[in-house]
Amino acid sequence: MDRLTEYRRVPAPAKVNRFLHVLGRRPDGYHDLQTAFQFTQPSDFIDLRMRDDGSIRRTSSLPGVPPERDLVVRAASLLQQYSNVAVGCDIHVDKAIPTGAGLGGGSSDAASVLVALNRLWHCGVELDALAQLGLQLGSDVPVFIRGHAAWGEGVGERLVAMEFDCPWVLLAVPDVNVSTATIFRDSLLTTHSPPIKMCGSLRGTGNDCEQVTLLRYPAVRSLFDRLSEFGQARMSGTGGSVFVCFETAEAAEQAKRTLPPGLSCWVCQLVNRSPLLEWQERH
Repeated sequence: MDRLTEYRRVPAPAKVNRFLHVLGRRPDGYHDLQTAFQFTQPSDFIDLRMRDDGSIRRTSSLPGVPPERDLVVRAASLLQQYSNVAVGCDIHVDKAIPTGAGLGGGSSDAASVLVALNRLWHCGVELDALAQLGLQLGSDVPVFIRGHAAWGEGVGERLVAMEFDCPWVLLAVPDVNVSTATIFRDSLLTTHSPPIKMCGSLRGTGNDCEQVTLLRYPAVRSLFDRLSEFGQARMSGTGGSVFVCFETAEAAEQAKRTLPPGLSCWVCQLVNRSPLLEWQERH
């Protein structure tokens, strides 16, 4: 029988794009971007249990996604091959981050698997190399691996750690799944925003994807208009999550109480340091 150890629980937080500018289309079909990443709730949790038979098994389900296509399985397999390790693992994902919401749930899950298994398998892969591995899985994965709020350029993978203000936010997600690929293919997308200088101030920035997403997804439009009653509403990524900043948690909670019952929403603080870094310090 395979020798199994206890599960190790690893956080996989959401990210928020404080702004998103689309600078132009690249020859490879992707777009050059400028953005700012911070971390926040909600958070997924990844439970990892070591196996000594080399198998990588997903013990949770993801509707419509076979195990071999799941980012957490792909992340574990990628690190296993890169590091040439003989051990494996069972992976269970406790999902809280909605899919198609622009909060980076799948990328965060993959990053947490890479970071945690690098420790638990004793791979010794350096941070830069681990981030490059993560980039093979998705453009948002490196920022989760590095664990610091960052200014991002390129497709979001060229990162400079930054310290941004950390407001309280009311973050809400309608019951829709926004397709990032569809938004970036839309002919109405603004694709030639002038680049701005890197700085810690986010005043005067916006999200170039809002126009298209709000047009194509009426539920996001309705939520955006509702949150705009409390301040400057913003989408994260291509949506459909929408957030608005507050000076205090109490003010955000008061606004939350006016939203329709049953809506997925959180009052949380944006932070510059991922809880994944705290996990690494404890392990």
